[in-house]
Amino acid sequence: MVMAINYREKIIALWTVFLLGILFHTQLGLIPLFHGLSVIESQKATNINDISGIMWLMLGFFVLPMLAIILTIFTDSKRYRIIHFGLTVFYSIMNLLHVILDLFVQPVFWYQIALIGLLFFVGLLLNITAFKWMQMPNRSNKSQKELENSHL
Repeated sequence: MVMAINYREKIIALWTVFLLGILFHTQLGLIPLFHGLSVIESQKATNINDISGIMWLMLGFFVLPMLAIILTIFTDSKRYRIIHFGLTVFYSIMNLLHVILDLFVQPVFWYQIALIGLLFFVGLLLNITAFKWMQMPNRSNKSQKELENSHL
């Protein structure tokens, strides 16, 4: 039995793993608070308004993959696949920069570096899968018979 390659399912699974990973990355950074320890402050704030820009950036960083999952479920257009591939590349670059920059934070938290490294690897898998999906011909240009025969 030959299984059809379903890039969309793979992409959705990889984005889900990525989102779980960045949530855990955030949680790992906050766990010391539950043990009476302090956490590293990147910007000293006296109220929530002082960090509203950071909060909006974080919201965007989490929401874009969620939107990518939703759009990948419902959209198969070539234009979306190209934009989606660009989004995966952007996230891989951001993850690589994050790993590099975290190596300069003192002290270095190696468990965080390991997790971000894993997320970078997930991002590379996402890049490869998104690239392959982007290269596929548009399904709307094929007849149903051609689609069925292409999976045999």
